[in-house]
Amino acid sequence: MSAAPVVVFDGVCNFCVGAVRFIIKRDPKAIFRFTPMQGALGQALIREHGLPGGGDALLLVKAGRAYSGSDAALEIAQDLSGGWPLCRFLRVVPRPLRDGVYRLIGRHRYALFGRRSACMLPSPEQSARFIMQRSTRPS
Repeated sequence: MSAAPVVVFDGVCNFCVGAVRFIIKRDPKAIFRFTPMQGALGQALIREHGLPGGGDALLLVKAGRAYSGSDAALEIAQDLSGGWPLCRFLRVVPRPLRDGVYRLIGRHRYALFGRRSACMLPSPEQSARFIMQRSTRPS
């Protein structure tokens, strides 16, 4: 059995925290695990897979492969319950266009949605789905 897919998210971004809550609500089989990019595991996954750190609001490591940008969002959507797997058809939109919109939102996510003073803490019911480690960056 392969390791669970890990979503690396910006733990101080309100939009990103909202995205994690969105995923959890639509993932009744608890497929996904989560870790903030501010933590040691998040930073290690970013380095290990050569992913952009900080600029992307959401990164995914699934079955040994890393996804970033709009590819990460579409890959996550295909595993969610409800009509979300239909989002895979958005892959027909050229990646530069999809990623351009994704980067635009990512670049302005704090201004548009706000920023938290500390990383999101999961509820007791959600805590088993989060991989939390101490930050590798100074506060």
